[in-house]
Amino acid sequence: MQTLPSSPNVNTTVNTTAGLVVESESSPAPQEHLKSVQTHELASPQYDPGTIAAYYGRRPFQVIGRLLSIFWSFFGFVLALWWDRVRGKGDRNQLKRAVRMREILTDLGPAYIKVGQALSTRPDLVPPTYLEEFTRLQDQLPPFPNEIAFQFIEEELGDRPENIYAELSEMPLAAASLGQVYKGKLKSGETVAVKVQRPGLAQQITLDLYILRWLAGWAQKNFKRIRSDLVSIADEFGARIFEEMDYTQEGRNAERFAQLYGKLPDIYVPRIYWQYTNRRVLTMEWITGTKLTQLQEIRAQGIDASYLVDVGVQCSLRQLLEHGFFHADPHPGNLLATPDGKLAYLDFGMMSEVMVPQRYGLIEAIVHLVNRDFDSLAQDYVKLEFLTPDTDLTPIVPAFAAVFNEALGASVAEINIKSITDKLSALMYEYPFRVPAYYALIIRSLVTLEGIAINVDPNFKVLSKAYPYVAKRLLTDPAPQLRNSLKDLLFKDGSFRWNRLENLLRNARDSQDYDINFAVNQAVEFIFSERGEFIREFLVTEIINGIDTAGRNAIDQVRFNLRSIIGLETKPPVKKETPGNMEHIARVIDLLRNTPGFDTAQLLPIIPRLLAKPEVRGMGQEIVGGLGQRVAARMIRELLLDDRELAEGKAAIELPEQRALPAGVR
Repeated sequence: MQTLPSSPNVNTTVNTTAGLVVESESSPAPQEHLKSVQTHELASPQYDPGTIAAYYGRRPFQVIGRLLSIFWSFFGFVLALWWDRVRGKGDRNQLKRAVRMREILTDLGPAYIKVGQALSTRPDLVPPTYLEEFTRLQDQLPPFPNEIAFQFIEEELGDRPENIYAELSEMPLAAASLGQVYKGKLKSGETVAVKVQRPGLAQQITLDLYILRWLAGWAQKNFKRIRSDLVSIADEFGARIFEEMDYTQEGRNAERFAQLYGKLPDIYVPRIYWQYTNRRVLTMEWITGTKLTQLQEIRAQGIDASYLVDVGVQCSLRQLLEHGFFHADPHPGNLLATPDGKLAYLDFGMMSEVMVPQRYGLIEAIVHLVNRDFDSLAQDYVKLEFLTPDTDLTPIVPAFAAVFNEALGASVAEINIKSITDKLSALMYEYPFRVPAYYALIIRSLVTLEGIAINVDPNFKVLSKAYPYVAKRLLTDPAPQLRNSLKDLLFKDGSFRWNRLENLLRNARDSQDYDINFAVNQAVEFIFSERGEFIREFLVTEIINGIDTAGRNAIDQVRFNLRSIIGLETKPPVKKETPGNMEHIARVIDLLRNTPGFDTAQLLPIIPRLLAKPEVRGMGQEIVGGLGQRVAARMIRELLLDDRELAEGKAAIELPEQRALPAGVR
């Protein structure tokens, strides 16, 4: 155990092995001990429900007191619900009750505000009306005294604020559920934001988490309607809020975010000043900017707000589907337009991660959705852990069709994420869905971003802006999952859907980092790999058809020209139609050539590598063999036809060409 002063007459007890953080009233620690603690970096506290349960199991009066406070807050609410049901006014008063629930959560403090925010992304737990109301939860609270904040700075950084900062604002500029922010300036001249954690926060939140976990277990055992693992959800919530209480973790999140996405065009991530950062104090670069929702101010600066929203969408897509590390709270206050026209991200306390299989699973689900393959879509939801493997999908498949068919009747540019998620929320509440945490946060992130976008431009559609990126990933990502998804998208019932390929190529051109030469290289490598056999078979058939048709047309034309010279032909030959697929191939080649950045010279090195591949040689042999078989079959068919005509007496001795000869030539 190590003891660290956290506020006047309060010590923070950090169990760095078990991970419990609690605060207890006591006298301040001696300055010598304070200095020794400050010279060592403490291990970040981790959420450990077992240790928390053991701690509060020995403090029943503290738990009972908080339980009574919570019970009294909810008693009137539950009574009102019961009375609504007795009078048959449950549906009519649902919005009123949802508003009251939001107010109760706000009054109960930081942990319950966070619970409400988390529930706003859980359609499997909360009816749609409550979902909508919980998204409006405001976590703005009155600031705590400067004296406490300044003491925290001294305890965490080892000196008085005036000795650390050249300037510090007299009052905090913002106060939220977990801390408050001051504007300051370092002695080296940099302007900074200084975030200081609330006093007593760890004690209050830890006690509330203990009670919430106990209530979750009780509700899960006693309410059959609840299908999700509430205890696991409570533990996940606890782990996340513990991370938010550790400002060093937030600093690491910011640096990782900058490393992954800071190089994207017009994305800006503030710098962390580690010399002035510790568990309860965070010092980061001050960002001067305007909220994206303040349109008049942005336009007055000559900044295109719609462009910055598009930048945010592209960045979010890379967060969710490429690297997996994403900002889970992109509300207007965390997205600022800087004076030089960049989009700055703030507040990296709430981050989440999408694992690799889940990223590919989401793209596969998008493909099946586009194909209206609702049977496969239902299986995707099993693979993504929305449904258990033993779930009966029979009633769910038509439910998907009912939800998505209407949306898919519109173009991609007309689809609204909010409308789809609202319908899905109702479906997930009715059927045995268990929404994984990563998905809930993804939906929260996308819906919040779409809300900001619509405020900027009512006609802005996130999905229409996202489609070029998805097209680029399908065309360039070599992962087997996406190769299979591309196959599902382009092939149906043995036929190739050229319009889909052309649409992908057109959309991919609009993606910011689409490298057409890399895409062609990847496509060629895939086609002539073991996994590309199905495409090679299709290409062999089409090439044989094309060469055969062109050859027959050429022979007919030569024959006609020769006979015309000697006066034997009077009617031009009927040109055999080139297979439609060859026209599609020509259009695809034209699309590639007209894509910005396409360079034939960069593709030349591929040729020697391809010629060395056995698949290429095998493909050439198949084409030659297939053409030979067609020629032989045609000759045999014509000979047999002539013999049959002679044997049956159904034709004259002269060949058709001879009948047309003038008398003098015979």
